[in-house]
Amino acid sequence: MIGSGQIIVDLLISGFNRIKIVYKLLMKFLIKYFIYNVLLCILLYNSTYSADTQNIYIRLNQIGYRSQDIKTAVLMSITPLYVTRYDIKSLGSNKVLYSGTVIKLNHNYDKFKYCYSIDFSKFTLDGIYKIYIGNSSSYQFRIKKNLYNDVVDSLILFFREQRCGPTDPILHKKCHLSDAVRLMGDSDHTGNIDVTGGWHDASDYIKFLSTTAYTTYMLIFTYDFDKSKFGFDNDKDGVPDVLAEAKIGLDWLLRCNYSKYKLVTQVQDLKDHEVGFRMPENDSLQYDRPAFAGIGKNQIGIYTATLAIASRVWSARFKNYEFSKQCLNIAENLYSIRDKVPDIDTSGTGIYRDNTFWGKLALGAIELYLATKNPSYLTDAMRYADRAGSDYWWSWGNINSLADYRLAKINPRFSAYILNNLNFFNTNKDSSVFNEGLAYSWGTTNSLLGVALQEILYKDLTGIDQFDTLAIDQRDYVLGRNPWGISFIYNIGTVYTKHFHSQIAYFNGGYLPGAVSAGPAPEVLLKKYRINHNISSFDYFNSNSVKYYDDISNYITNEPTISSNATALFVYGFYSDRK
Repeated sequence: MIGSGQIIVDLLISGFNRIKIVYKLLMKFLIKYFIYNVLLCILLYNSTYSADTQNIYIRLNQIGYRSQDIKTAVLMSITPLYVTRYDIKSLGSNKVLYSGTVIKLNHNYDKFKYCYSIDFSKFTLDGIYKIYIGNSSSYQFRIKKNLYNDVVDSLILFFREQRCGPTDPILHKKCHLSDAVRLMGDSDHTGNIDVTGGWHDASDYIKFLSTTAYTTYMLIFTYDFDKSKFGFDNDKDGVPDVLAEAKIGLDWLLRCNYSKYKLVTQVQDLKDHEVGFRMPENDSLQYDRPAFAGIGKNQIGIYTATLAIASRVWSARFKNYEFSKQCLNIAENLYSIRDKVPDIDTSGTGIYRDNTFWGKLALGAIELYLATKNPSYLTDAMRYADRAGSDYWWSWGNINSLADYRLAKINPRFSAYILNNLNFFNTNKDSSVFNEGLAYSWGTTNSLLGVALQEILYKDLTGIDQFDTLAIDQRDYVLGRNPWGISFIYNIGTVYTKHFHSQIAYFNGGYLPGAVSAGPAPEVLLKKYRINHNISSFDYFNSNSVKYYDDISNYITNEPTISSNATALFVYGFYSDRK
């Protein structure tokens, strides 16, 4: 029995040892399996982040947002995301202050087949931040109440850079003091004519009544819209800066009325484009700058609107009744011949030619009504505005909403024309990754900011905030929430336009504060002009249909204009805080 028991014990011990061996082998296998899977997860995790670093681009407003703003960013990727969490961290800190999940968009942009939206509107803490997704990060941005004040202060400087004549310009000396040596288009006038002053329209040194009148009107309208925000006086001379600049335009416009019923519509011709870059005071053509006479219902509309609003504002703000009366008399004289002139002025070189006049004539009539309270002007304004209808656009020539806004203050039905535009813009917004309200064009930034401008006007009329996202998307697009991740305003944001098509910038080492580039343009337009480029830093983000070039040679995408700055000043000023 003892022998049998020992055998049983030996068998049990042997079995136990075998179980231990199997257990050890199993544990080794499980440990190796676990380690393998952990390493595999880490590898996949890191490869995802590596792909993020290489292929992910976060686009947002590089200036930032007010605390209660709608705050969104766009993420572009060539490959799908495996990690969808984003974190917001303060600059210089690893502390996560806000997190969320990116949302896949239904649209894509060119090679970036995977696009996502980030909405961090609920994050309202003041500070300087970046958004992180894996190892990728955005440019820095701020959340701050009055961060747009600096943008506006920069934008207003651009007009001083564009000043012509004896008007105390900056970045160049007084120039073109002999404007103009002769007058074209009026056989009754011989000899020279004094049309010194005003602003150069863009990079060239030509001056146009159409864009000068629009710009001047917008500066005065901007002040009139919100005197607390736009009454700032940075140079402490007792005059709001926007009105001081508007006076430069007004003085030139008054000189353009060289005879009771006549106007100069342009100074200098296309010879200006043929002599190469030079500073304005060194212009070899300074004694060969003709003026052009012309008139049309379109010119009468914007010209009388500008002088009529000036009459009202200069009387109320400065008690300058003599100047006010001068402006109003000229405006009424010219308006009185509106039915005796061509519909569209065709003088000059054909640049800035309107395709309609009803909206501008409506604006002239309503501003005359506001200045005089003469009911016949109101009747005209309503009739012209109805003929104009909605224009579904914004540019120096498509400004129907300005008249509609003024009229809607008196008769609310005219707000419907602005609403039509906004619904159209909103439909466009919802059909693309970056929510552009209008198609790309020559002057994309001006048009997109014009979308925001019209939303601001409509909201002021109705109190309806339905289109707030539309307006902020356009505002943010210009400041970096775009495919190229660039702010189109000089020295505003981390990455901004630096190589403006500007002679003054060229001779000042690229320095051009406040300048707004025209922005991306459709490829079909760019092909027509075959511009050679020396800089290709943003080519990677150009698509087959739309391109942007930060290149001094590109006058389509990179030329600043006074009219774009006037639109931008209103929009970014609206989001400022001067109170």
